[in-house]
Amino acid sequence: MKLERVLPYSKKIMKLALSEGDKAVDCTVGNGHDTLFLSELVGKNGHVYGFDIQAEALSNTKTLLAEHGVESRVTLFEDSHAKVLERIPSEKHHLIRGAIFNLGYLPGGDKEIVTVPESTIEAVDSLLTVMEKEAVIVLVIYHGHPEGQVERDALLDYVTKLDQKKAHVLQYRFMNQINNPPFIIAIEKK
Repeated sequence: MKLERVLPYSKKIMKLALSEGDKAVDCTVGNGHDTLFLSELVGKNGHVYGFDIQAEALSNTKTLLAEHGVESRVTLFEDSHAKVLERIPSEKHHLIRGAIFNLGYLPGGDKEIVTVPESTIEAVDSLLTVMEKEAVIVLVIYHGHPEGQVERDALLDYVTKLDQKKAHVLQYRFMNQINNPPFIIAIEKK
């Protein structure tokens, strides 16, 4: 297939946004794969801040980061991504060049614990207030469950109302696939 699938495309966007020494945020740490990927992109002089409300997710991520020897590049918070500006030191806010969200529930975890639109929108809004021009936020939206559909609708409503003078908003999805395939919303600050 020539067209990139959703997850590889989300990584491609982050590769374009991040360089050695940058700061990045994994707003939904999950099992740590994006956290690890971001830590490799920002390199030894950069830093990644990761958020998840589940101790299991953070434990899985710590193990993965240690296996790859990059744990010193990452600070993990057992907290909502809505608190992104409270938890990340204020002197680092303007250095954040990229943030990623994989919305829904922890793969292999409790499917009753899901991301919710209120905290996701609060986090995106907060990041947009401090990020510099050309910084990027990527949201991978899983909407194959009822709560995911609610979050999808709220996020689409939110991003379509972002001022085009302040942000570019992209939607990337496969339109003819069955079973509600995930899709991307990418926001680049202007």
